[in-house]
Amino acid sequence: MRIAVISAPASRQTAPDYVKSLAKGMMAMGHMVDIVDAWTEDGFRLPGYDYVAVVAEPLSFFSGKITDNIAKVLAGSSSLVGKKGAAFVKKSGLFTNRSLFNLMKAMEKEGMRINWSDILFNPPHAEAMGKHIGA
Repeated sequence: MRIAVISAPASRQTAPDYVKSLAKGMMAMGHMVDIVDAWTEDGFRLPGYDYVAVVAEPLSFFSGKITDNIAKVLAGSSSLVGKKGAAFVKKSGLFTNRSLFNLMKAMEKEGMRINWSDILFNPPHAEAMGKHIGA
């Protein structure tokens, strides 16, 4: 299965370790995985994937907000209606559950069907979660 992992950290940076570990877990199950940066990509390629996983991070310790770039990437694709997806949020701060809710709401707004969501604690946990995708 072709999987796109959208990396959306709180600040502009390369894909964090937990995103790479999530992708590594998916590749261990035989999937073809591409990491898409929410800060630089436009989402034009997303309809070509079988599955879309979005990994976000809360903007601050006391906030449940996520970056607006996620909505821009998802809206930039031609159509994600009915596409299966997963929503993951890095554990940081007091309102991580609210961040996960906001991420899922942004994905469902584009018509995606979310069949997996979780909070990632560290890179080994992320890799273990990646092995459950598509299993």
